[in-house]
Amino acid sequence: MDTIVAAATPPGVGGVGVVRLSGPQVEEIARQMIGGLPEPRFATSATFRNASGEDLDSGLALYFPGPASFTGESVLELQGHGGPVVMSMLVDAALELGARMAEPGEFTKRAFLNDKLDLAQAEAIADLIGSGTAQAARAALHSLSGAFSSSVEALAEQLVRLRMYVEAAIDFPEDEIDFLGDEQLHSGLNDCAKTFDNLERNAKLGRVLRDGYRVVIVGKPNAGKSSLLNRLSGEEAAIVTEVAGTTRDILREQINIDGLAVELIDTAGLRDDPDRIEEEGIRRAREALKSADAVLWIQDANETPQQQIDEEIPEGAEIIIVRNKIDMTGEQAGIADDGSGTVRLSAKTGDGINALHECLRAAAGYRNQGEGAFTSRKRHIDALRRAAKHFMTGKAALEDTKAGELLAEELRLAQEALGEITGAVSSDDLLGRIFSEFCIGK
Repeated sequence: MDTIVAAATPPGVGGVGVVRLSGPQVEEIARQMIGGLPEPRFATSATFRNASGEDLDSGLALYFPGPASFTGESVLELQGHGGPVVMSMLVDAALELGARMAEPGEFTKRAFLNDKLDLAQAEAIADLIGSGTAQAARAALHSLSGAFSSSVEALAEQLVRLRMYVEAAIDFPEDEIDFLGDEQLHSGLNDCAKTFDNLERNAKLGRVLRDGYRVVIVGKPNAGKSSLLNRLSGEEAAIVTEVAGTTRDILREQINIDGLAVELIDTAGLRDDPDRIEEEGIRRAREALKSADAVLWIQDANETPQQQIDEEIPEGAEIIIVRNKIDMTGEQAGIADDGSGTVRLSAKTGDGINALHECLRAAAGYRNQGEGAFTSRKRHIDALRRAAKHFMTGKAALEDTKAGELLAEELRLAQEALGEITGAVSSDDLLGRIFSEFCIGK
């Protein structure tokens, strides 16, 4: 395998810059660049030289012999002065001595390939670097420590135990005991179903912590969508007039609700017979709905409420009905007590906005505490849902027809889907896509 090199600190001027090397030639390159091998895991003062012996910089060198290193290979870090020219000179010297430039995420990819961490932990490194809130950073660190992976592996172990039981029953059909009708098996299936539900719920929250919660505001023209956007964002982001159809394009605002990052998307009012420009705005509104985590369906409190939204929204997206303009009707602000979950508010006065905040936090499954949270990605949730679908298909087959063979096969497929999360089951294409998102020095 090649020896790779890259600057591990971002481009620009700083007090310290770090160049990192990993691979089988590290020891030889170290001898030529700093005159010898530093004591493992001890910071050593050194002068950094190129292949011609010319002094380039001075600083600290750290050596981590493999396999006891981040990548599982021998690693050398040169901590010099953080100027772009100095960093470039040190990287060029390593290239001249036989290393090659690292690809994006290649250090972390090697750590994964050398079983230093699994795929979910590797992704957590990028999530930690890119965290937009303190809550997201804590969750990413929790994932990096293996919290998410441990939950997935525990669920996979439940599937394995069920498979063993079912396949043993299939292999010994002559036994008089009805293993497939045994209460222990059905209890295990029910426990596994609950674990799937809990893990998917936590994973959805983890994706929200990583990516933010996307909330699309929809409704008829003049229902007060733009006024609500302005009230939630705390600024006059959208033009508000009494003329129907004022908003004709997508408006986006980022807000923070007790640590929950929310992307608000205001859209053109949905109605029949719009003009050509407004028609394009409505098309974009419907396009925005396809990626919504939640929909705020704004209704004018002066009008008869429409009980069903006609637009297409993603599976799993929450719909929160908002009755706006209660300052004109005299209705009490807050969450309706009829069980509908409707929020009554006035975007004009601000009454009921706290109730809407509460609904958004609940819809996102958000808790302002980092102890149990972990980050996750869309691909994790997709894999979890596929695994759950296989599991439920097999469970139904057993309950309906006692088809043990079908249950065993669906449990196997569910286990494979879970393996995609941690990398127990992976492809080169998947790894390429994941690690291409990393910065060069990671």
